[in-house]
Amino acid sequence: MIKFENITKIYSPNIVALDDVSFEIEDKEFISIVGRSGAGKTTLLKMLLVEERPNSGKIFFDNQDIYQIKNNKLSGFRRKIGVVFQDYKLFPSKNVYDNVAYIMEVMGAEDKEIERDVSEVLEIVGLSNRAENLPAQLSGGERQRAAFARALIHRPLVILADEPTGNLDPYQTQDIIQLLEKINELGTIIVLATHDKSVINTLKKRVITLEQGKIIRDEKQGRFIL
Repeated sequence: MIKFENITKIYSPNIVALDDVSFEIEDKEFISIVGRSGAGKTTLLKMLLVEERPNSGKIFFDNQDIYQIKNNKLSGFRRKIGVVFQDYKLFPSKNVYDNVAYIMEVMGAEDKEIERDVSEVLEIVGLSNRAENLPAQLSGGERQRAAFARALIHRPLVILADEPTGNLDPYQTQDIIQLLEKINELGTIIVLATHDKSVINTLKKRVITLEQGKIIRDEKQGRFIL
């Protein structure tokens, strides 16, 4: 499904973010990317979104070289990918329903379609009873669930989760990881970038460890080892 082929990204002669990185992600896979700050985790995610371009190497998505996609086609490609950040990025003046519906409105969806899909996604993430609440009225875990609902609304093939539990307590973290597993069971690829040792060791799924831009470990049932 996704193939990183000899990706190198250099920001300056002294800052090598990624150094000849190669790996593949299969359909429906759940993969965690770990490493110290500055190891290259976020740069890796930005590469897949074509927010950054490598100095050398290629990334293939369904056998298509994503760096050959024309600029006017990039928005269509990015709809295949949902993104969740540590800081939620919700609109503070919109309630949960409208935060999620906004994505479909931008895509030009009809009202009936929006109502159907938003209700379905809020049910998946367990926020049906919070649809009318503003972000400020939610717990940290609920805000992150709302962020996942927004990432899911356009039915992406892949979810990129960049430190999604960084601001959460252990109980909220457990809820979010269970949600990620649920989304993965529905057939969506999950790429999780995290510093959280307990999360990685609980998941017991594939782990790629980065150090100074290089892959130093790739294990099918990995643990957090730095």
